[in-house]
Amino acid sequence: MNHQTLSSFIWSVADLLRGDYKQSEYGKVILPFTVLRRLDCVLADTKEAVLGEFTAKTAQGLNPESFLLRKSGQGFYNTSSLDLVKLLGDQDNVRQNLYSYVQGFSDSARDIFERFDFYTQVERLAKSGLLYLVTEKFANIDLHPKHVDNAQMGLVFEELIRKFAEISNETAGEHFTPREVIRLMVNLLFIEDDDVLTAGNAVVRTIYDPTAGTGGMLSVAGEHLHDHNPKARLTMFGQELNDESYAICKADMLIKGQDVGNIVVGNTLSDDGHAGRKFDYMLSNPPFGVEWKKVEKEVRKEAAEKGFDGRFGPGLPRVSDGSMLFLMHLLSKMRPAIDGGSRIGIVLNGSPLFTGGAGSGESEIRRYVLENDLVEAIIGLPTDMFYNTGISTYIWILSNKKPKPRKGLVQLIDASSFWQKMRKSLGSKRKELGDGHNTDITRLFGGFAEAEQAIMTDATGKEVSRHLLVDGQAPPAAPEGGKVKIVPISRIFKNEDFGYTTITVERPLRDEMGKVVVGQKGKAKGKPQADSALRDTENVPLSEDIGAYFKREVLPHAPDAWIDEDKSKIGYEIPFNRHFYVFEPPRDLHTIDDELKVVTKRILQLIEGLAE
Repeated sequence: MNHQTLSSFIWSVADLLRGDYKQSEYGKVILPFTVLRRLDCVLADTKEAVLGEFTAKTAQGLNPESFLLRKSGQGFYNTSSLDLVKLLGDQDNVRQNLYSYVQGFSDSARDIFERFDFYTQVERLAKSGLLYLVTEKFANIDLHPKHVDNAQMGLVFEELIRKFAEISNETAGEHFTPREVIRLMVNLLFIEDDDVLTAGNAVVRTIYDPTAGTGGMLSVAGEHLHDHNPKARLTMFGQELNDESYAICKADMLIKGQDVGNIVVGNTLSDDGHAGRKFDYMLSNPPFGVEWKKVEKEVRKEAAEKGFDGRFGPGLPRVSDGSMLFLMHLLSKMRPAIDGGSRIGIVLNGSPLFTGGAGSGESEIRRYVLENDLVEAIIGLPTDMFYNTGISTYIWILSNKKPKPRKGLVQLIDASSFWQKMRKSLGSKRKELGDGHNTDITRLFGGFAEAEQAIMTDATGKEVSRHLLVDGQAPPAAPEGGKVKIVPISRIFKNEDFGYTTITVERPLRDEMGKVVVGQKGKAKGKPQADSALRDTENVPLSEDIGAYFKREVLPHAPDAWIDEDKSKIGYEIPFNRHFYVFEPPRDLHTIDDELKVVTKRILQLIEGLAE
């Protein structure tokens, strides 16, 4: 049974709830019961051994916790003699027995159900006469690890949350990221670290997600590393704001044997749950276009009091979009290069690339990451890739341990055409990355070379194939009567190519007679006064001499103009789409005119036919 079929089967519990619960409330029952059944199944094989050990060690007056963890083989245990199946044997006392069973879990697991506010739902189900029926339904769902592995279970949780979010009109994308996007990010994150991926190296590394959701990014990273090097260990850290997502993430980490103390609940921006820690790898998909007004006071206070010793030294973006705050948060968690450095993968929308002029918070953040040579690559993804939005998104890969060939350079990869249509849309998600697309993007990044794509069309203009051309490969021959269109896919730039100086161009103020008005006092005495109505600005690339630019572009049109040096500001922007735009000349006017004549003639013939 695949994860979608299994999640649909679990969601069928909603048929029992209909009438007593609103649709938007179904998840409050289904999610905690799914977690409970999963934990129930995970502990099934060691249940008797744990109970025996608990009785023995308690009789000896010993603290049994460490012994029970060893017997369970997990990071949690349950000391109740009950399980979901046994609960069904006493229909009249199912509520009390369910409480007793949940209380039998170790503290780390019990906290999960408190985050779900599970007891409130149990009381409500009992009053509605539904508790036994719901418990029975879940007791008959087999979620044993032998039949549903951790990866599949993670997908089931995500599918359930997506359904819950859809009918609640919530933002599903705030909870998780499509798995194929995570796999791509993980590929890009690990590709340059041979010592970690080489089989046999028993290395230990840390990975962190400040917007952990249900833990999908952490899980996929762990699976990827284990597939390449079973001896390597990835210690996972995360923080999550949403209680239900946090509970599922914690349950997942428990089953994987991770230290659940590393998963923290709370708002990352206002209350850093891992203050002072540094990490080897970081992944994040922060919310797009979500304002940070609720935490504005705390963020501004940290920025003002700590500056670069805190997280927000480079600058603050506008309050309407807090995604760049998460970027700076991750930068503050980078391990110093001398201690091995760090690598970051973060998904952002288009706004952080270009929003804000010179001197703005956004521009200053871009200036910081580019002037400190932290950006390795930015990959543009197709639209309609995420569950909650169809907008364009971009993966930023940042590192303070760039390989020598990448130093001082940034690679831009336009992967917007790398997609396949999904058989069934999920929310706003209509496209997905296939394995071949992930491989091609990873190869383009790993090869660190400029590349193009040859798009083949037949005589009718229909696309027939696409070919990647790396390192100056010659394009294939066009099909008979068709064409080959060459478009850039991967481009490499110097960091300073994205910088510019905004200069303020002033023109003199003139009186009614047309004479230039000069200052009478202080520093302005004897100097032409500027006319604010004629004031203008120009963006001069950092690679150009300002004087030469001014002489060439401004003075021929305004000989009396000058630059107000005191107002000059350095800014940075990354006009991603502009670098991949390919101009297509319009068709010949004579051809268009001939086609119009043919169409007009055809219309006249049709009109004549109607008149007969």
